[in-house]
Amino acid sequence: MNSMYGKSILNLTEVSKEEFLSIIELAVAIKANPEAYRGVLAGKILAMIFEKNSTRTRVSFEAGIIQLGGQAIVLDSKSTQMGRGEPVKDTANVMSSYVDAIMIRTYSDQMVAELAAQASIPIINGLTDDHHPCQILADFQTIYEQKGKLEGIKLAYIGDGNNMAHSFLIGGSLVGMDVSIATPKGYEPKAEFVELAKKNAKKSGSKIEIVNTPDHAAKNADVIVTDVWASMGDESEQKEREEVFKTFQVNNRLVVQAKKDYLFLHCLPAHRGEEVSVDIIDGAHSAIYQEAANRLHAQKALMVKVMANL
Repeated sequence: MNSMYGKSILNLTEVSKEEFLSIIELAVAIKANPEAYRGVLAGKILAMIFEKNSTRTRVSFEAGIIQLGGQAIVLDSKSTQMGRGEPVKDTANVMSSYVDAIMIRTYSDQMVAELAAQASIPIINGLTDDHHPCQILADFQTIYEQKGKLEGIKLAYIGDGNNMAHSFLIGGSLVGMDVSIATPKGYEPKAEFVELAKKNAKKSGSKIEIVNTPDHAAKNADVIVTDVWASMGDESEQKEREEVFKTFQVNNRLVVQAKKDYLFLHCLPAHRGEEVSVDIIDGAHSAIYQEAANRLHAQKALMVKVMANL
């Protein structure tokens, strides 16, 4: 019996360590032999709702469900009744009778939680202001492929304490990965997610730290990650943030602190010359395209887990 069947994935707190690792293992298996999973979701329909712009999430989910034998219905929230103020409760109940799962990419975590509470089908968070669980699955698949393990790895995240930082804290602490996050003062991850990660870390034996010095976070890191300094919704702060974050660029001066075989990741889109220098993101340690490609495989694995009772 698949323990994840019918489960919503909003921020990774819904899964156990074993379930999380089983998604990664399935993603690796699907990537190695996609034909073996070609019809696993035959007849299933995934509704995809977008309030935020998307390239990788849209194409990887849509391609993924098609490759698994199902179909996708893509909805721009502005062109639905949600965009005209229909209660989430009504949308959730009606959509549950039409489709087999909903993937939503939006701003409000509260709205997605309400959607999951009211729906009778799985809800997958494709990105919200506080979380990006699907990206973490792809990132951890990439780390596993490159390093052969997740437990005991040190990951250093340099930059804004945004949804990526929150998801690294939750995912890393779940699987026993040390996570060190360096942000400028005032841009730290939300305290509730730091506390949750520290609680997880006590069980998994990992170490969580939040610092304001990139060199400290990067010291002996196996993986260095960054993200744009101004996330979607924060674009008006771009100029201000460029000044605040200027010493937080991932560059040759910083990466000397990491292990010699460090791996560089970035969820993309990236601003070369801002959060990361060109020679790092396009250099020998970078796995950004493998990481982006793994969105397809990790999300296919996630869809199989929550949409098929295998």
